[in-house]
Amino acid sequence: MAVTAEFLTLPELRRAARAKLAPAVWDYVAGGADSEATLRNNRRAMSRYVFRPRVLRDVSRVDLRTTFLGMPLALPIMTAPMGSLEQVHPDGDLAMARAAGRMGTIHWLTTQTASTPEAVSAAASGPLVFQLYFRGDYAWAEALIRRVEAAGFRALALTVDNAAYGRRERDIVRRRESRNHPTGLGLPPGRGRMGALTWADVDWLRATTRLPLIVKGIQDPEDARLAAEHGVAAVHLSNHGGRNLDYSPAPIDILADSVAAVAGRAEVIVDGGFQRGTDVLKALALGARAVVIGKAAAWGLGAAGEEGVVRTLELLALELCIAMANTGQARVADVGPALVQRACRAG
Repeated sequence: MAVTAEFLTLPELRRAARAKLAPAVWDYVAGGADSEATLRNNRRAMSRYVFRPRVLRDVSRVDLRTTFLGMPLALPIMTAPMGSLEQVHPDGDLAMARAAGRMGTIHWLTTQTASTPEAVSAAASGPLVFQLYFRGDYAWAEALIRRVEAAGFRALALTVDNAAYGRRERDIVRRRESRNHPTGLGLPPGRGRMGALTWADVDWLRATTRLPLIVKGIQDPEDARLAAEHGVAAVHLSNHGGRNLDYSPAPIDILADSVAAVAGRAEVIVDGGFQRGTDVLKALALGARAVVIGKAAAWGLGAAGEEGVVRTLELLALELCIAMANTGQARVADVGPALVQRACRAG
C-alpha cells in the first residue's frame, strides 16, 4: 500500500512509529527532561491561542510559499536538527534531507549526526542549515565551519540552550546513554565550550563564517533583542523540545514579545510542540517566519522513512491550507497578529 494511502492523519504516523521503534528509541525521541513539564507545556500552549476568522475573502487558492534567509520555502515548515536519527531509521538524516527537498523546504543537520555533511549535501535536493554544538576549541570549530561551507550548506545555527545535558528520565530508567553515539564528524570527547559560551562567541562566529548566522535556543525576549544587536541573521526560539530544562517557557508564548524585541533586525523562527497545521498558523500570526518540527518529523521517519517524512509534511501543509482558508488568509504574507487572540481558558 502506498504511504499516502496508508497514512491519512498525523496521529496515524505517530502510532505507526511507536509500534515500529524499539521502546528505548521511542522514549529517546518522544521524551523530555525530569518531570516533562516543559514537554507537556509546549503542547498545551497551543490551546492558549484562538483564531479570529475573517470571511467573504477569496481563498479559493491558498499560497503557502515564503522565504527564510532568502531561501525559498514551498511551505513555512522546516525539519529540525536531531541527534541519533539513524536509530529511528537506517537512512537517518539522509532520508530527512531527501524528504525536505522533495517538499520544497529546508533540513537542518545536527553536529550529533551519524552522517557526514558531505553525504547529506549529496543526498539533498534542497537547502541545508548546519546546527553547531560547540564541542571543541576555536580551531576545531573553524575547521568544521569550513567543511560545512564547502559542502554547500546555506546557513549556520549555534545552539545555545544546551549548557548542561538534561536528565531525561526515560533514558535513565532504560540505562540508555545517548550522548556518546558515533557521529560522522569524529567529535572530540566531552562537551567542549558549550557550557562556557557567551555573546563573544556569537561575535567570533559572525566574523569567522561567510554563512548567515542563526542563534538557536532563545527562551527570553531580552536575549532575542541581544541576538539582533549582535547582528545575527535569525533568532530561533526553542527550549530544545523540552529535553534539557523543566519548566522552560513554551516558545509560542514568547514569540510575539521576541518579534517585537528583534524589531525587524533578524528573522524569527520557532519550534516546540508544533504538531498541527493550526499550530503553524498561530505561529505565523504571532510573527514567526516559519516553524521547525522535530518530534513530528521523527515520527514520520520512524513510521516509513523518507516517505513518512514526506507524508508528515504533506499532512501539515494540508491542515495549514484548510486553516488558512477557513480564517480568510489566502497567502502566508497576509497572515498577521489580528488573526489570533489569547483564549479565555486554555483547553
